[in-house]
Amino acid sequence: MKIVCIGPTAPYKGGISHYNTLLCQSLSKYHDLELISWKRRYPAFLYPAEQFDKASKKKISSDAKFILDCLNPFTWCKACKIIKKKKADLLIFHWVTPFLFPIFYFISIIVKTFLKTKILLICHNVLPHERGFLDKYIAMVFFSTVDYFIVHSKEDLSNLQRIKSKAKVKLGFANFDIFNDGKYNTKKTKKKLNLNKNVILFFGFVRKYKGLDYLLKAMPEILDSIDLQLLVVGEFWEDKSYYVDLINQLNIKNNIKLVDNYVPNEEVGKYFLVSDVVVLPYVSATQSGIIQISFSFNKPVISTRVGGLGDVVLEGKTGYLVEPKNPSAIAKAVIKFYKNIDKVDFSKWVEKEKKKFSWDRYIYLIEDFL
Repeated sequence: MKIVCIGPTAPYKGGISHYNTLLCQSLSKYHDLELISWKRRYPAFLYPAEQFDKASKKKISSDAKFILDCLNPFTWCKACKIIKKKKADLLIFHWVTPFLFPIFYFISIIVKTFLKTKILLICHNVLPHERGFLDKYIAMVFFSTVDYFIVHSKEDLSNLQRIKSKAKVKLGFANFDIFNDGKYNTKKTKKKLNLNKNVILFFGFVRKYKGLDYLLKAMPEILDSIDLQLLVVGEFWEDKSYYVDLINQLNIKNNIKLVDNYVPNEEVGKYFLVSDVVVLPYVSATQSGIIQISFSFNKPVISTRVGGLGDVVLEGKTGYLVEPKNPSAIAKAVIKFYKNIDKVDFSKWVEKEKKKFSWDRYIYLIEDFL
């Protein structure tokens, strides 16, 4: 099968770039694939952090043609010419934000009008985390041009079916088993990071919807029962001073380790390795690659029951689920985890569960549409 995929890869950073790269690498094993990527993906006002990964020595990349400019329609036409020349059977888009609607819709209309190429949309978010009043309408217009959909949560499945009731859609998950290279020693790494015995981890971009402040507010109750450290690793998209002030107000500074920068690919593994459990206190979500990264290290997860996060966490086996915006619920789950750590073989359950997230299974979902 001849496939063209439009999406980010290195040097772009972030989970979608990694996801798309792994997808393309996996598809290339079985199909003739061409990756079209971005010269400019977002204008600076939409992406407040640095868009490019300038820190990683180990790039997660795939061969790509860096053609598309989000603000230059001539580059959209160039992408259409490549799809035509390829005689592609399938065109794949990644749907993350309505901002990309004009580019995707333009290309889709050209493809549907002049070619026989089918269109698959991988929906990382059917609707964005911070929604505008036009978002649902934009999705409805663009989705009308799409033949097939893959979503990553039951919530997004419902959202999609409300927008396009007869959509041909599959629910699928894949893995992020790319950071566990075995290069770090747990004991030595803990000592180097100045960490104690018990460590919980918050990992990823710090944004309002990820609920870090609720986890911080849970810390005093946790510390009344368990002596531990919270390792916060990620680039701040919000005002960092808000979180620093909160840490000081709660008098938990000695139990917080902040690594406030984008983590190079080759260093991601050490933070999961030294942690006992990964905590996702999200206020809202559709899905999160952080869970799959955690599982690749056989680490259990404590997550809020939002979006698709509950779809991949087995209560009491691969972790615990709690209600969002509830520091006390988060605290009780963390305490429960440590009280049960010698009773439940969390790692064994994670090892078993993560087999569901293979890329071969994901590729099969795509092939089964055609």
